[in-house]
Amino acid sequence: MMIIQTGDGDVYNCVDIYKQPALNHPLLKNHTMQMEPSSYPLDLDIQSIMSSNISEADFPDVKCPARTIPILLNDNSSKAYVPNGLQEEYAAIKYWDDNNFYGTRATLSVHEPFLARENGDHIASWTHLSNGPEEIGTGSIVWPSFSGDRFARFHIRWVDSSNKPCYDFRCPGFVQVSEVAAIGGRITPVSVYNGPQYVITVMLFQDRKTKDWWLARLDKSSAVGFRALGYWPRRLFTSLQEKATFAFWGGWVRGPTVSSDPPPMGSGRFAKEGYRKAAFVKAIKIANRDNNFVNPNAGKGTPVTTRPPCYTVDGFGVVDAGMHAFFGGPGECPS
Repeated sequence: MMIIQTGDGDVYNCVDIYKQPALNHPLLKNHTMQMEPSSYPLDLDIQSIMSSNISEADFPDVKCPARTIPILLNDNSSKAYVPNGLQEEYAAIKYWDDNNFYGTRATLSVHEPFLARENGDHIASWTHLSNGPEEIGTGSIVWPSFSGDRFARFHIRWVDSSNKPCYDFRCPGFVQVSEVAAIGGRITPVSVYNGPQYVITVMLFQDRKTKDWWLARLDKSSAVGFRALGYWPRRLFTSLQEKATFAFWGGWVRGPTVSSDPPPMGSGRFAKEGYRKAAFVKAIKIANRDNNFVNPNAGKGTPVTTRPPCYTVDGFGVVDAGMHAFFGGPGECPS
């Protein structure tokens, strides 16, 4: 076992890939690990993403030895489980498709809105897919009571057939295959108000052969343009086992006081302020049953906010590069 400390002070354990937490799940007993997806969805628009003039933020690359994976050591991780029923507010695009929905790709701006309290409240820029109560998702979260700081960090979240929400490696289930991907790690740099903007581009998709759900991030050095980080095996799910029926792209806040004392979301600015000021999600594509990325149907997408005085969505639309919108707000608004 090897311990690695990164430049930002995070400490990672390099764990044997075949002894990682996921394989402790009772449904994954004797699971045969898949090191790469059988195929990626075909993306004819990948060059526009690769040549974008908006800079991709960096994830810490923790270079563990071969056949090991980095797992962040975090004394606050016991607080990662968030039960159902906590307060939630969001401003995002919600999308429904019951017939032909097997993945998504999206680019999210990264911000560090200030959240003083350490009571479990957290702020996310996020994308997720679901079918019924089951869900897989990823993005950046500012979560002081979990991470012990106020940095934007890369997280995953899922709800499997047990109906319990889980984050990162707090519960067994997500099988990591990348030897360098630091889930829970700090994302740097972050976007600056009226200055440089930084994004993360992520992909959630179903392997059309194995039916496992994969997570990947943009990697310009890869032949396919993305690096596979890991997957949720299909046997974890029931309704989500076959396809997704719903997607979410945008921002949310969750915790015990987010409705009674709304925190900032996104950049902390209203969506109408637009580029370089408000948070955004763009280049949204969906994967169809033919394993191709295509533009979402604008008629199936709805920009929505649960708290209009606090948070807004603006600029919703679909262009050749995909669906897009601005989202967020300062919070601190009346009930």
